[in-house]
Amino acid sequence: MLELTIEQISMGQSAVDKTAALQLLAERLVADGLVAEGYLAGLQAREAQGSTFLGQGIAIPHGTPQTRELVHATGVRLLQFPEGVDWGDGQIVYLAIGIAARSDEHLRLLQLLTRALGETDLAQALRRAGSAEALLKLLQGAPQELALDAQMIGLGVPAEDFEELVWRGARLLRRADCAGNGFAAVLQQVEALPLGDGLWWLHSEQTVRKPGLAFVTPQQPLRYLGQPLNGLFCLASLGAAHQALLERLCTLLIEGRAQELFRATSSRAVLEVLGGELPADWPSVRVGLANAHGLHARPAKELAQLAKAFEGEVRVRVVDSGEAAVSVKSLSKLLSLGARRGQVLEFIAEPSVADSALPALLAAVQAGLGEAVEALAPVSEVAAPQVLEPVLSAPLPGTQVQGVAASPGIACGPAHVQVLRHFDYPLRGESPVIERDRLQRALAAVASELEALIRRSPAKAIREIFVTHQEMLSDPGLGDEVELRLLQGESAPAAWMTVIEAAARQQEALHDALLAERAADLRDVGRRVLATLCGAAEVAEPQQPYVLVMDEVGPSDVARLDPARVAGILTARGGATAHSAIVARALGIPAVVGAGAAVLLIAAGTELLLDGQRGRLTVAPAADELQRALAEREQREQRLQAARARRLEPAVTRDGHAVEVFANIGESAGIEQVIYLGAEGIGLLRTELIFMAHPQVPDEATQEAEYRRVLDGLQGRPLVVRTLDVGGDKPLPYWPIAKEENPFLGVRGIRLTLQRPQVMESQLRALLRAAGERPLRIMFPMVGQVEEWRQARAMVERLRQEIPVGDLQVGIMIEVPSAALLAPVLAPEVDFFSVGTNDLTQYTLAIDRGHPSLSAQADGLHPAVLQLIDITVRAAHAHGKWVGICGELAADPQAVAVLVGLGVDELSVAARSIAEVKAVVRELNFEQARQLARDALVQGSAADVRARVEMH
Repeated sequence: MLELTIEQISMGQSAVDKTAALQLLAERLVADGLVAEGYLAGLQAREAQGSTFLGQGIAIPHGTPQTRELVHATGVRLLQFPEGVDWGDGQIVYLAIGIAARSDEHLRLLQLLTRALGETDLAQALRRAGSAEALLKLLQGAPQELALDAQMIGLGVPAEDFEELVWRGARLLRRADCAGNGFAAVLQQVEALPLGDGLWWLHSEQTVRKPGLAFVTPQQPLRYLGQPLNGLFCLASLGAAHQALLERLCTLLIEGRAQELFRATSSRAVLEVLGGELPADWPSVRVGLANAHGLHARPAKELAQLAKAFEGEVRVRVVDSGEAAVSVKSLSKLLSLGARRGQVLEFIAEPSVADSALPALLAAVQAGLGEAVEALAPVSEVAAPQVLEPVLSAPLPGTQVQGVAASPGIACGPAHVQVLRHFDYPLRGESPVIERDRLQRALAAVASELEALIRRSPAKAIREIFVTHQEMLSDPGLGDEVELRLLQGESAPAAWMTVIEAAARQQEALHDALLAERAADLRDVGRRVLATLCGAAEVAEPQQPYVLVMDEVGPSDVARLDPARVAGILTARGGATAHSAIVARALGIPAVVGAGAAVLLIAAGTELLLDGQRGRLTVAPAADELQRALAEREQREQRLQAARARRLEPAVTRDGHAVEVFANIGESAGIEQVIYLGAEGIGLLRTELIFMAHPQVPDEATQEAEYRRVLDGLQGRPLVVRTLDVGGDKPLPYWPIAKEENPFLGVRGIRLTLQRPQVMESQLRALLRAAGERPLRIMFPMVGQVEEWRQARAMVERLRQEIPVGDLQVGIMIEVPSAALLAPVLAPEVDFFSVGTNDLTQYTLAIDRGHPSLSAQADGLHPAVLQLIDITVRAAHAHGKWVGICGELAADPQAVAVLVGLGVDELSVAARSIAEVKAVVRELNFEQARQLARDALVQGSAADVRARVEMH
């Protein structure tokens, strides 16, 4: 969005007339690169059509639609004329705002500008302004009125805790355009002020667009910090606009009238108490705006003049905009609507003039308000077609289901189906005594179950999880909250789950990643108790190793699995690059994902056969098929044992082509084990995990110590470090980032760190200091523009002059298709490329790798992804630079031959996969791999590529 800044303002200009003023404006717009020569003719033509005088000494010269092709970039430039310029008809202009616009980007700026037009002496103030800062302050307008109307009131909203109520209030402010998308997150960090009688107050000035107050009450009784929560005020604060209302509210509280607010049954009742804008029961009419350029100055002037012919009050608003209605008689108010073609205007008139005013206004808008208009297309009233859900049934015995290969290996065993069950239970209980007894019996039963699980679990990490669950069961804080709800008449299940969910959300909001992860444990133990309360016992695990079947397995679910008991994992959703698949590979559990919702209907105990290499499921396999699979598994295990025995040997093809095999890690812990497993270096150190492990940004010394431990453990082997890679998709708790519609396409990676250079510079200093004479490779993530790379490299080069390093290379990650396509331009400047195939795949195929139904198609062996890798390798090798792969594709045994054939120099994988990847390389013939890669590039799908690899 365009904003007014002091850099756009030129003070103390002079012009003998309007023509000279337009000449000055055109020269400034051209000089600043906003428009091409010839734009002056457009300014003059626009004035010939009608004066651009806005009022209060301001004119807004702009071009015509015919001159938009001369605009290079949308922008504005402001010229102050202290002596004034005659704009015609005796109108004197002291400030001319020249606009260069290719479409409608400037309308929001003009909408904000009209705030200032209510000042009675603005023109003289603009003439007397002695600095750009003073002039800008005048344009920002007088203090705005506090927005408080029926749209800002939410009564009885469904909220289960304080945080959700805050979110509801913030959403009302966003809908009214009082605050930006990140306002809810901002309010969550503010300390709430208790007003008494269960009313609370929150306010912030961050991301506020205009002052507004929302009031929300919960559907059911809530408590916060041990006190009742009957209603919440959320203020988007801007200046002193709220002062009068706050004083009125204090008076109400002193008078003991708070109940009138939180017991109100209509928004009108609340507004009457608070003194907000009451909804008027006036007649109204709606009409679509057909003007090509919306309600700009000329049609708005026509509309205002027509409305002034009627004695009574007439208002207008843009339907579905969230904005309050404004007076039709005010030109500046009409312009502040920013109404565009196709939007619906609603005119509201007081009853005394409605019969005459509304038809006249309706006809005028339909006629175009003095402009020729093309009629709007009629809105279709055809009902949306009914969507029929497909009828699913469980796969029959002997059926083969094709999913996505997520973790190699063959697994067989009985199905253990875990589907999130939905329980129906009453919200109100019989009596506090009865409900309390039910809950105590359920808690005791679950405690016994957990004790049995602790005794049975061989893995210490899993035992510790269940011990934590036991502690949560006996947490007095949870118990007190539940008791309060029982006394208020809630049922045991309702009280228990409300308190558990509220506690889980509080954990998730904490500025500590480790504590926030405990939310999953809270929900686990909560549902275990709920199942007992509802008489639904947990499905018992099979005694022998089983195949876990779930809709989708999250990282926390996989992390707590015992590989000794879970033979394999089968999911209905997910893709090969989903986090669950990554963790499954790290644990060495064969997995097939994205097999479809029908697998969730498989009966518990059904024998399943998984082929994690081919992504195939066989339901109740025949005896001979099962025997062949088990024999293949035995052969694979023997191959893996042989590979582990040779894990320290280099990866060299049969015809002598060497490929380096490195490891991906997230921290220094376990570096010795990584080297023991055969890593020739570290190909990806994910430094964001270091940042996530601290409650605040780790200082330079802390980072240096961590990087030094990695380098010490490598004993001279290369270290490739990815600089901080966070953003809206994986934010840091202590780095608030505005909510984005699509964080994967937002401010993340290098885009974020370049905005916060002090953090990036601190990390680079720590890396350089830790390196000394040892081989350090620094790479920047999410580079999509050449300029981003150059800014980052310049920072490294500057710091390198202060901190000498013996062996330093600097490169970028190829994760964005634009970077791969720019590889021929970047290759002469970088020292290396490292391809992050996880992100490159999702950006190339336009598939979010976490999408519930599409992620299974996000396969890095898609020919389009391979084409981009091929471009990158060719460009790098032409300039003597090396290319690595650090995404999950590097660990896919079927992909290794293709990647080696494309000429990739280094493969960086999870430590567990190093020996197997080396073994696959040793089995290859490089020339044959090159031919396989050439064949892969001309295939039509990833499935076709995998079929070629199978034949190879």
